Amino acid sequence: MQRMSRLFARTLRDDPAEATVVSHRLLLRAGYIRPLGAGIYSLLPLGWRVHCRVVQVVREEMDRIGCQELLMPVVHPSDLWERTGRFHSVGSEMARLKDRWGRDMVLAMTHEEVATELGQWVASSYRQLPVCIYHFQTKFRDEPRPRGGLLRVREFTMKDAYSFDTDLESQEATYQDFMEAYLRAFRRCGIEPAIVESDAGAMQGSGAHEFHCLTEAGEDTLVVSASGRYAANIEIARAQKPVFDHGEPQPVEKVATPGQETIDDVAAYLGVETNQTLKAVFYWTGDALAFVAIRGDLQVNEAKLRSLLQAPDLRLAADQELESAGLVAGYASPVGLSNVTVVVDDSVESATNLVAGANEPGYHLVNVNFPRDFQADLRGDIAQVQSGDRSIEHDEPLQLMTGIEIGNTFKLGTYYSDRLDAQYLGADGRRHPFVMGSYGIGVGRLAASVVERYHDADGIIWPVSVAPYDVHIVQLGAGDVAADAERLAGELEAAGLSVLLDDRGDSAGVKFNDADLIGLPFRCTVSRRTLAAAAVEFKPRAATDRQSIPRDQIVKTVLEARAAALAALTPDAPVTMPPISSPGGNP
Repeated sequence: MQRMSRLFARTLRDDPAEATVVSHRLLLRAGYIRPLGAGIYSLLPLGWRVHCRVVQVVREEMDRIGCQELLMPVVHPSDLWERTGRFHSVGSEMARLKDRWGRDMVLAMTHEEVATELGQWVASSYRQLPVCIYHFQTKFRDEPRPRGGLLRVREFTMKDAYSFDTDLESQEATYQDFMEAYLRAFRRCGIEPAIVESDAGAMQGSGAHEFHCLTEAGEDTLVVSASGRYAANIEIARAQKPVFDHGEPQPVEKVATPGQETIDDVAAYLGVETNQTLKAVFYWTGDALAFVAIRGDLQVNEAKLRSLLQAPDLRLAADQELESAGLVAGYASPVGLSNVTVVVDDSVESATNLVAGANEPGYHLVNVNFPRDFQADLRGDIAQVQSGDRSIEHDEPLQLMTGIEIGNTFKLGTYYSDRLDAQYLGADGRRHPFVMGSYGIGVGRLAASVVERYHDADGIIWPVSVAPYDVHIVQLGAGDVAADAERLAGELEAAGLSVLLDDRGDSAGVKFNDADLIGLPFRCTVSRRTLAAAAVEFKPRAATDRQSIPRDQIVKTVLEARAAALAALTPDAPVTMPPISSPGGNP
């Protein structure tokens, strides 16, 4: 039993000015977290108990599939990261430091390198495979824009797991085990996740999926078809690109377009649709300019472009960088250029007689055609999917949704084992590289996502599986009332329930407001009125009505209510995976 009078926390009456999303606001107000710096939070006792409950749910699902728990270090020597190439390829979000002897070190943002080294040392034979390991460990990622409380932070706890298999077929079965374990874990926490195809990014590998909590507070945009047979993060989502017939290629002509610098302005001035224009967008890759050419009615997807260019620190080019390359913003085109990398979206390949800049202020070219009039250093799909586009595989309309990423899974293949010489002895007597997978869940982000999903105007509504305590006892009075509240707390704890007892001398209004704000699943109120009636007032947090329960029945009532709530989160039926799209686009 924890007494509110001794609880290391403070509740706040007003919303903190810096809190812009529900979970951030409520976790601060209810005394679960306290900021130390940008994207760095202390978990107060209530927050830590939620953290531990979430960890236990995830741990049980990892153990269920035979994954073995260990603990790997937070600080890594740089040599492993240098051998995989990530010491230099990962951007500024990875913290690098030197120890007292001047040796380069890495503050872990993930543990593929260390896990691979351990796998090589332990699993030397195919007889030991497949094998999976996991841990809960602190990660640090120097986010440029931490936001939303625990939704995007710089220091956090992640459950990351790593699998080692003999071949792709075995790895696919392991991958499916993790997908199902994740689905069970999220459902037990009260979240029915959306599963989408995603970009492997800095993790490398051949395929990846993300698990999202759908909410307006999410900062990830998801692209989903009407039937759900296609679902992908917008960073890699693909869609049909209609072909517009602008006739057979015609000779290039230069025309005056004074003061017309935007796509819309140029199209209106020349009396053409935006799909008959060539949009120019400029990026700095870290050491050079990239000229991106895309059809004028489309937008550039920077994640796709970053992947195509292999430029982790990609950003829009500054004016001085354009000037030094002799490029004229608003009037630039790839025609005649030779001093920059030209990237062409595949929408341009099927378009004819486009309007493009003339690389001269006040002028554009008409009837520009690819590849007749300009060449590409790189070609590919770098366009952003838009709402209303149609899926490639099923010709269904696509819609955009927002979500919070609460888990991810990666098929790493042999990327890390090849670079770190991590091999096993096969049944054929030869050595082979491990086929690996990587799987992550952000514990704090998952907890915050639960708050986004379960709350009302008065506060948090914790599911029983992750609540810091099961029962909130509100004691209204002293003397006999206090004695009965103490007895009830002892009876509930003897029955296996955890209890938070509000023994403070505050008014009933303050206590009830704090109970709703903190959000424990069940509230029991003890007062002089309930004592006289030999009863206890019982109210589930999500309910609107209060019940008067006979005093000798209250423990049984709470136990039954908790058991029913848990059963709703952990149905007996086998796990059924929702439709997800594979890297090939098939359901």
